[in-house]
This record gives sequence, C-alpha cells and structure tokens, in this order.
Amino acid sequence: MADLRLRNARLWGTEGLSDVTIEDGRIADVDTASGEAETAGPDTVDLEGALVIPGLVDAHAHVDKTLFGGPWVPRTAGPGLAAAIEYGATERVKYGVPNPDYITALLTNMAVHGTTRTRSHVDIDPGLGIDAVHAVREAVERLEGRVDMQMVAFPQTGLLVSPGTEELMNEALAAGVEYVGGIDPGGFDGDAVKHLDVVFEMAERHGAGVDIHVHDGDNLGVHEFDLIIERTRALSMQGRVTISHAFALYDAAGAVRERLIEQLAENRISVTSVAPKKVLPLKELDSAGVRTGIGNDGVRDLWSPYGTGEMLERTLWFARNSGFSRDEDIELALDAATFGGAEITGAEDYGLSAGSKADLVAVPARNAAEAVMTHPTPTVVVKGGKVTARNGVLA
Repeated sequence: MADLRLRNARLWGTEGLSDVTIEDGRIADVDTASGEAETAGPDTVDLEGALVIPGLVDAHAHVDKTLFGGPWVPRTAGPGLAAAIEYGATERVKYGVPNPDYITALLTNMAVHGTTRTRSHVDIDPGLGIDAVHAVREAVERLEGRVDMQMVAFPQTGLLVSPGTEELMNEALAAGVEYVGGIDPGGFDGDAVKHLDVVFEMAERHGAGVDIHVHDGDNLGVHEFDLIIERTRALSMQGRVTISHAFALYDAAGAVRERLIEQLAENRISVTSVAPKKVLPLKELDSAGVRTGIGNDGVRDLWSPYGTGEMLERTLWFARNSGFSRDEDIELALDAATFGGAEITGAEDYGLSAGSKADLVAVPARNAAEAVMTHPTPTVVVKGGKVTARNGVLA
C-alpha cells in the first residue's frame, strides 16, 4: 500500500497531469492522472494541477548569522569587506548570535517554502570557537528531518590573519563538519598561495571537501581560480570543490573566461551564486557542463537586512539580474536552484522519476517560469515521502 499519493500533479518537464505514488520515502510510480474522482484521505493529496518540482536546494547559506524572528537591527557597518567583518564580530555578542531560536525560525521559513536541503557556512574563529556548529545542529534537530544540512567551516575573520582559527577549523572538521571554507585568499587574507595550501591540506587530512569564498575579481581573482584548479587537480579532488561568489568569472572577458570555465568543467569544480549584480554567466557555465548552484547567503543578519530564505524568490533575483526573460532561461535558473544545488551538495537519487527520493514541492503555477516569477507559497512540501508543510505552515 502506498504511503502517499499525489493526484493531478503537473510534473516539471512532462506534459499533462500525473498521479505520483510514494512508498518507503521514494517515488514508486508515476502514472497519467486517471481523472477519476477519489475521496481525499490522509494518504492522498489532490494537487489540482499544481506544478511539482524537486525539493529546492540552498547551495550557499549563512544560517548561523541570522536574526530572523528576532529584533530588527539597522546595519551601521562601514563600507568594505573588512569593516563588515569587524562589525559582525563585535555586534554579534550584543544580539546573542549565533542563536538556535533565530536559526530555527529561518530554517522553518525555508522549509515551508520548499527548501529541503542546504549547505551553510558557519563562522569559526577564536571569539566563537565552534559554537556556531552546535547552534546550527540544534536548530536542524528541531526541524525533525525537514531540511538536510551540510556545513562548511568558515573562517569569516580570516585564516592567516586570525591566529587560532586554523586549529578551531580542524576541531570543527573532526566534529563532523563536511567542508573546509576560506575567504578571499589574497584580497583579505593577504597570501593566496599559503591560504589555499592550508585549506587544501586541511581538506585532505580530514577527507573533507572545499567550498571557498572568492569575492576577489579581475586579475587577482583569476590568479586564485588558477591556484584552486591546480590544487584540485594535484590532489585528485575533482567533484569535491566549490567556488562561491566567483566574481572573477563576471570580471574576466573573452579567452580568459573561456579558459577558466573549460578548466572548471575539466576538474568538476562547481560554483555558487547568491544573485548579486555580478551574477555568474549561467548559460556559459551550463553549456560547458559546470554545475552551478544558487543560495540565499545571509538572511536578515548583521551583514544585510535583505532576504527571506525562500529559494524561489532568490531564483527570481538571479534570473532578473541575469537579464533573463525567456522561459527557457528562467527555467535554467530554476535548474540551478534544484538539480544544480543537489549535485553540488551530493544529494543521491534526486529528481522526479520513479526511484527518486520523494523530496518534492508543489506550487500553484502552470510552468517553471511562472513558479519563479510569482514565487508562490507551496501548497504542499514533501520530504522523505512525508508531507512536512502545507500552505506555508509546518505539517
């Protein structure tokens, strides 16, 4: 007997309506909708033609920093990255960040709006130790399996310029954090070669992946890309390295950008974007086979008052800032927010076909482009074969 049946579903990428049968947390069968009347019960949901997409994936978050559900805090940091880092490190104590209650509030809003999987960078520094790791884990446990979480040990205040951070990152990795992070190896930490040597050595020692912030653009950013590519190849870390933000791809032109994209593809290095003005060249990346993910970055924190954690809304920002207006281009952005993020975070058996894990989102839209443009609240969210949210409320 089926655990759950979704009737009259408009599956993304297929024509007409389908009935989806879910057993043991997986899609067991997809049939053409019969159109026959059926009494809805606890194991049957009539979606009435709603579009069904796979669970949304936030591939670049900072949930530990959030003040979501807490006080409104006007941002008063000075200009530039260094000023923002200093402001965040000093002010967080005043507001009790990281706070499991705020993180839970944000993850709840993410979950009811269809995010079923996320990768969050969590601050590791001498002022915090690894407290952020524990705070995020507590919040994830409160969500009771509604969101899968992958963490990156992130040296927000620097790795080389912040003594003691390397030791704390090793502690976080030993405690089960899956990825080693980094931040602007040359532009902020002052020594791109040494910074990346430390990051990749740490990853190799712990069997972890790498996900590194590279805001540095122009020639410095290109140089850092080359260093990351070189180390990925030398350590056979293909498929386990992500460059976040990756502004150098926006700045680089012509043959340089083509070369970088080709080498990213060859070494299976993925990239993620949070949809800023320097948006990644998604069409070129997709054409070359480079996996791209989209994330919300920080949401209502000491860095920015913006954001809700809703992935369809962030996908809209990406599409708009990319200048997309054709349905197929908007759909490509949605692919990055689903299949792209899923591959980057190592999700297995992800999708909408029989045998896929039943992580699904039903939204009142007729196609993918409309779903992104209107970013409606999902009527139903399914995680692991169970309905976890209905109409914006946890189930």
